[in-house]
Formats: sequence, structure tokens, C-alpha cells
Amino acid sequence: MTTALPAAFAATLHALLGDDGWRTDDSALQAHAQDNSWRHALPAGVAFPRDRDQVVALVRACRAHGIALVARGAGTGTTGAAVPVNGSIVLSFARMNRILDIQPGNRCAVVEPGVLNGDLQHALVPHGLFWAPDPSSAEICSIGGNLACNAGGPRAVKYGTSRDNVLGLVAVTGAGEVIRCGGAYTKDATGYDLTHLLVGSEGTLALIVEATLKLTPLPVAQAGLRVLYRDANAAAAAVSRLMAQPVVPTRLEFMDARSLELLRRNGAVVPEAGAMLLVEADGDHDTLPYLLQALATAAEGDGLIALDVAMEGSARETLWAARKALSPALRSIAPGKINEDVVVPVSRIPDLVAGVQALAQEHALTIVTFGHAGNGNLHVNILYHPDDADESARAHAALPKIFALTLALGGTLSGEHGIGLAKRDFMAQAFTPATLAAMRAIKRALDPDGLLNPGKVLPPV
Repeated sequence: MTTALPAAFAATLHALLGDDGWRTDDSALQAHAQDNSWRHALPAGVAFPRDRDQVVALVRACRAHGIALVARGAGTGTTGAAVPVNGSIVLSFARMNRILDIQPGNRCAVVEPGVLNGDLQHALVPHGLFWAPDPSSAEICSIGGNLACNAGGPRAVKYGTSRDNVLGLVAVTGAGEVIRCGGAYTKDATGYDLTHLLVGSEGTLALIVEATLKLTPLPVAQAGLRVLYRDANAAAAAVSRLMAQPVVPTRLEFMDARSLELLRRNGAVVPEAGAMLLVEADGDHDTLPYLLQALATAAEGDGLIALDVAMEGSARETLWAARKALSPALRSIAPGKINEDVVVPVSRIPDLVAGVQALAQEHALTIVTFGHAGNGNLHVNILYHPDDADESARAHAALPKIFALTLALGGTLSGEHGIGLAKRDFMAQAFTPATLAAMRAIKRALDPDGLLNPGKVLPPV
């Protein structure tokens, strides 16, 4: 059942957006009721603005009538951040999907939030440029969503996350005011850094309506290593060695024995091993062999089984296709999945891997671990059968222990998925009361009535 909206509010939105821009029919409500977390709540309505002026008018109408709103990109998030709880309406940026400008000389692009990551990448290729964030959903996720949760992906180890690759923003606050921060330049010591504050705030502070993105030249050449180890501890120790030497890999991915088993089950040719690292470097044709040799030397050590080089072409593409297939393939093991993207200092990855393995044994669960080891960002996937009450209870009992382990190792709750609803109630363990109070003060300053994405990120007082 949906919340009834005031007639005056509905009339205002209909006049502002038209029949196709303001919808309350069941098909529209159902299509915007959940994200990839599988949490579900019907919105009271769905708005499809076409430009920033309509966003401003929409936010002001919501404020005048006390209606909460949830911004939505492509709905690929995994934490429930785009789920419209408490009678909210959804503001979809699907129609604000224009690439406004590509400036090769300034190495930047100006885009609206509804532009898909994959579409932007394709548009940049003729200019010899790319935007660094490359989440596994890159072909279908939106730039606005990437910015909202500070998305990363495998390339983040060298090129950084979304926050590191945005230069400026135009956004609409919860008071319906337009703010501008940053621009087409890479140095800025002027005032508070609102650009990087808004990135990762999950639509709780302001709605991004335009972004100036930092671009990077496409590499001339790329090559990768596939390194197999006796066990997860040996692979985790190799990660620390790889990140301690001067050559920064472009990608450094970790997969445990369960991940490799799953790859084989789905047709990939992966030898038996306790764990695997995928390591990639990029550069020019002259320097790449030396970079690759430095990484191979660091990867060697106790527990090494095999090390293979995959140069450009099908062999390299096969390696990364296998990695990208992992997450969706997890449901072939069990229909229930708790997918957390915790982060620890790289030197503590061996401790995180060992701790997760111990929790899997303690709770008699299948826990599959893989991810962006070069950043200390591992995806810990707790698999279970929801119709098995005992197994479901064990899975949900293991989750807070995963977070407690992460925090004890000096880590943090999320590397790229964000907090949303899924991890909101653990924020009090990650931050002191004074730190949370400062966050709430920022929220009040930019969203005085608490209308933007209510109930997300910050735990209840």
C-alpha cells in the first residue's frame, strides 16, 4: 500500500512534469520500489525531471508539503540506499542523461547524473580518454549513482575511486538551493571542499544535477598475471608484498578457494589452488615488461604454486571475464547472499582473510571472499538458504562479527557499496558519538527538514 499524497502537491508535480514526468501508476511504483539489495518498499510517486530547474522546483514543492524524496540512478546499488522508505517519492534521474561537454584539453567531461558509466566510457574512447571508476555493473550503472556511493572497482588501486575522479559538482540542497563547487581544474585551495563531501553521501545532503569528471589517458599497453597459491594466507601475504614495492598495479584482485571452485563450476579453466591473485599493469610497450617483472617478483614467495602471464588479447580478457562473473554466480551456491565490501589496511588483509575463514567454520557457513585486494577492499559473501531458519539465523549472526573483525583491524564498513539501510545501524560502532554528531550537523545544514533520503546512512539518535 502506498502513502496518499496531498492533492495540491500531486497537482503541482503534474503541472511541473506533465503526464509522463509524474507517475503514480502501479507499474512505475513497482519498477522503483527496490534496488539490488532486494529490499522493497513502494514509493508514493515517481518523478522524472528533465533538467536542474525542474529538480529545484520539485525539491521546493516537497519541502513546502513535507514530502520526503529519494534520488535514484539505475538502481544497481546493493545497500538499500535507493529504496523509498516511509512514504517517500522517488526522483529518477533517468531522463537527465546527457553528456554536456567533453574537454580533452582539460582532461574532463561534464555530465548529468543519469549518464550510464558504460555510455560515457564509449564516448571517451575516440578522445583517447577514460573515466577511472569501473564497478562490475559499469555498463548499466549511472554516474550519479557512482558518485552517490563513491563507487570504485578493480582500477581503483591505481586510479582511485569516484571521489578521486570528480573535479566539480552542481547540486540541489534539501532547501531547494543550487550550490556549485569545484570546476575544470585539478588544484583548488578555496574554501571548504564540498565536492568531495557530497560524493559518497548517498543523496542525503544534496542532489547532484551536474558533475565535472576527471579523465585519464587510455594506456598504450596492458598485461596481467595469474598467480596461484597454496592457501588464502599465502595469497594475502603476497598482496602486502605487492603493495609495498614501488610499482603500483592497475588492478590487484584476490579470490579464495571457494571463488575458484565457483569459477570452475561455471566453465572457467582454473587449476586447483587455495587462492588466486589477478594482477595487472599498464604503461607503454617499452616500460610494461619491466613493470610486470617487478610485480611478478613481488608475487613470488612462500606458498606460490604457479605464475602465468597474460598479455593483451583474449587470454587477458578471459581472466577478467571470469572475475566479473563471480558475484552473479554466487546464487548458484545458495539463494541467500549477504554481500559486504569491508576495507582494512593492506597489511592486515592476511588477518581479515584468516578471521573470515574462522567465522565460516564457527558458524558452519559458506563464506566466499574475493575483491579489490590492492585497496584492502574485500567482498565477503555470506551464503545461506533463506528457507532454512537455522542457517539464516547463523548467517545473520555472523554479519556483526565480520564488521567487528574489520573495525578491530583498523578498517571501515564499506569501500564502494556505501551504507544505505544495510549498514546504517553499525555506524555507531565505526564512529564516536562526537563524529556522528558532526555528520548530523552537516546533514541539518544542507537538508534542514531531513527530506533527502531519510533513514539512510546515519543511525537513529
